[in-house]
Amino acid sequence: MSDEDKLLKLRDSIDALDNQLLDLINKRASYAQKVAIVKEELGDDIYFKPEREAKVLRSVMDRNNGPLENEEIARLFREIMSACLALEQPIKVVFLGPEGTFTQQAAIKHFGHSAITKSMNAIDEIFREVDAGSANYGVVPVENSTEGVINHTLDAFLASSLKICGEVELRIHHNLLVGHNTHKDKITRVYSHAQSLAQCRQWLDANYPNAERVAVSSNADAAKRINGEWSSAAIAGDIAADLYDLEKVSEKIEDRPDNSTRFLIVGREDVLSSGDDKTSIIVASKNQPGALYKLLAPFYKEGIDLTRVETRPSREGKWTYVFFIDFKGHKDDPGIVKVLSELSQNTTDLRVLGSYPKAVL
Repeated sequence: MSDEDKLLKLRDSIDALDNQLLDLINKRASYAQKVAIVKEELGDDIYFKPEREAKVLRSVMDRNNGPLENEEIARLFREIMSACLALEQPIKVVFLGPEGTFTQQAAIKHFGHSAITKSMNAIDEIFREVDAGSANYGVVPVENSTEGVINHTLDAFLASSLKICGEVELRIHHNLLVGHNTHKDKITRVYSHAQSLAQCRQWLDANYPNAERVAVSSNADAAKRINGEWSSAAIAGDIAADLYDLEKVSEKIEDRPDNSTRFLIVGREDVLSSGDDKTSIIVASKNQPGALYKLLAPFYKEGIDLTRVETRPSREGKWTYVFFIDFKGHKDDPGIVKVLSELSQNTTDLRVLGSYPKAVL
């Protein structure tokens, strides 16, 4: 058999598999439609189940034998699940805008392209939109591995009753972008969000030490600005480059290759255990010696792994503080039930922000 005949045979095999995939995907979609009918009969109007989605994606990754990597397989199934869910009921998601931000990228990564997404101007607006029922979920940044916590997000929880329903971890890759009219050899100004400028500080020092660094409201705003300026560049991600049709002069210019941002999914409902979860709480403690020890000791006694502890000024009085604590496990786990009970006795206020699946993608 000639090489050309081998190639044709392989292509025929791929075509046959594509036909099988098409039939199976549509069969899955038909089951999703039947699920919607049953839920309607049961009076269940919650179509997106975070714990169910996480279990499916983890199961797919566990059973994957390659050659595609686990993350690629999970992304494919994420999009199939997103399209099938849209047949039941399209999910409405608001994110910190404008369009082209990493928060939009996180929203698409978590909910898939079939979700209806809408940009908002501020974190507070996202909370209000979800609380009012105008959107099912909101996506907000909470911390960056290089620059630390986003205080606006933490403070928004102090005034809100919304729940944390999930998390997204996004590897942040920054690019130096220019417009069609930019003179690449005469760049005198670089626009970006303040955090992105900080995350690329060393690269800018080495490559554009004399360029003015201008902090703007978002990386997307930076990308939008430079189309009309011949001597300016922007630092932003792939989604902004595509949206505003910009050229990448340099890719992955972040100082730390492991630079990542964590995003939270906020909603109105509690989430059941997925088997691999995290819990977030807010605790207000009495201002007395040993207060921090009393907060942390119950976790140590039960062997519960703390993943983050942050302090923010309380709104209850001057020089009083609240603690934001993240830890592994679900609030219904026996050990965590015991910890929360002990904390409620030794603190002035305790609120569970939510238990939710650990980031799968």
